[in-house]
Amino acid sequence: MTSVAAPRASRKEWTGLAVLAMPTLLIAMDMTVLHLAVPALTADLQPSTSQMLWILDIYGFLVAGLLITMGTLGDRIGRRKLLLAGAAAFGVASVLAAFSTSAEMLVVTRALLGVAGATLMPSTLSLIRNMFHDAAQRTVAISIWMTCFAVGGALGPLLGGFLLDHFWWGSAFLIGVPIMVILLVLGPVLLPEHRDSDAGRLDLVSALLSLIAVLAVVYSLKLVAEHGVGLQSAAFMVLGLIVGVIFIRRQKTLADPLVDLELFRERTFSVSAVLLTVGILVMAGSQLFTLQYLQLVHGLSPLQAGLWSLPNAAGLMAGAMTAPALAAKIRPGFVIAGGLIVAAFGLAMLTLVSADAGLGILVTASALMGAGIGPMAALGTDLIVGAAPPERAGAASAISETSTELGSGLGIAVLGSIGFGVYRSEIGDTMPAGVHDEAALESLGGAVAAAGKLSGQAGTELLTAAREAFVLGLQVTALVSAGVAVLLAVLAAALLREVKPGAGHEEAGDSGPNAVTPPSAPQGAREVAADA
Repeated sequence: MTSVAAPRASRKEWTGLAVLAMPTLLIAMDMTVLHLAVPALTADLQPSTSQMLWILDIYGFLVAGLLITMGTLGDRIGRRKLLLAGAAAFGVASVLAAFSTSAEMLVVTRALLGVAGATLMPSTLSLIRNMFHDAAQRTVAISIWMTCFAVGGALGPLLGGFLLDHFWWGSAFLIGVPIMVILLVLGPVLLPEHRDSDAGRLDLVSALLSLIAVLAVVYSLKLVAEHGVGLQSAAFMVLGLIVGVIFIRRQKTLADPLVDLELFRERTFSVSAVLLTVGILVMAGSQLFTLQYLQLVHGLSPLQAGLWSLPNAAGLMAGAMTAPALAAKIRPGFVIAGGLIVAAFGLAMLTLVSADAGLGILVTASALMGAGIGPMAALGTDLIVGAAPPERAGAASAISETSTELGSGLGIAVLGSIGFGVYRSEIGDTMPAGVHDEAALESLGGAVAAAGKLSGQAGTELLTAAREAFVLGLQVTALVSAGVAVLLAVLAAALLREVKPGAGHEEAGDSGPNAVTPPSAPQGAREVAADA
């Protein structure tokens, strides 16, 4: 059978990619900027502890819970239409958040930002899938898209720190407004419209079930990260899993399911989703400890800690951008595996960090970790999106993004529980005689605050003991993460070995009744594509 070469992208598509990169930059920046603004908005709005937690968390909760629904909705109504509607809503909500006059108003506007944010990521990724049909070009485009996360994460503390030094806390929310305006102006000109004309109606019951399942699991992970395993966290996890099972069973009975479960029968798709979830788990869990190390052990300000985090972002960018060239000559599974071995080496280096020294080691290790995770993030995302047929690009993109969100939550919960468990065990044995502070027993931040209230030698001894206990927790977490990275490397090399270099998924060798339509196949009557 003679294969027909997929059409290659033109200058218009590459310019459109630059437009699609803007929301990605914004979302990564938005996640880091708010934490810098917490002290100022707390002094102004005086939220309660509960309100402050909702201000911080409700955005991420709603993004995670609505990704699947929004991705599938984009397949039905049009991905460009959903992206532009979400961009307009995000811009309006950003202005409302910036000028919030009460904690309650800020909670509501953050919720609106979460709903709007859930439309942006699957829409941008699915449009990339439909704009770049050539497998090699698509890999490069997704690598650029993924790199924007690292750039946004690095710019967030720097730009946010500058704004907060010169303006009020609300300025942090206005960063997104000009970006959304540019997207609304250029999007209709540069971005094509794509939708599945035969997708059927959106099943609202499935949408509600997916929202409840994801929110319950994410909230359970948050409780575990903050308080350890307990009755409440277990109850929410069980609720999430039960509702998730109901959701899956319902999809099997629907003619037009919210999530096409056939996608998971395709090995490249399912393996890549696992790699992405667990790989982000390792990354998020490790960053939880390295950022605290910079601020609470070395005493750096948030802005200084952000500057010292730049090598990690640079490593991630380098890994993601070099991955397409390597994957053109070497099987993608082997490229991902090689990167994960580099990440494991960087994680193992973190075991050499001490409470007195180790800033250089930590920065070098973080750069290696980013460089190693970059190929997995870029190629894993590409394989997930490429494994799905074009009319299911929105659903596949949403699954990719949900894997990332769950991986982040799992990393903080699982690795956080391990590291802080080690901290609590160690500080309980080494706390100075005559000193007993519950906050110091819970976290290094609590110990720093408690030490500041003590005079003389007791405060110094408590701070030293807490820092050494925290570093031990960091070392144990890094060692566990390194082991997980090695296991992921073996998994990638073994289960993705059929994906050929430079061929994309369409030549991975999967066939038979369980295979999903390859991405280079003609779009057929189901796909409606109307260029602007």
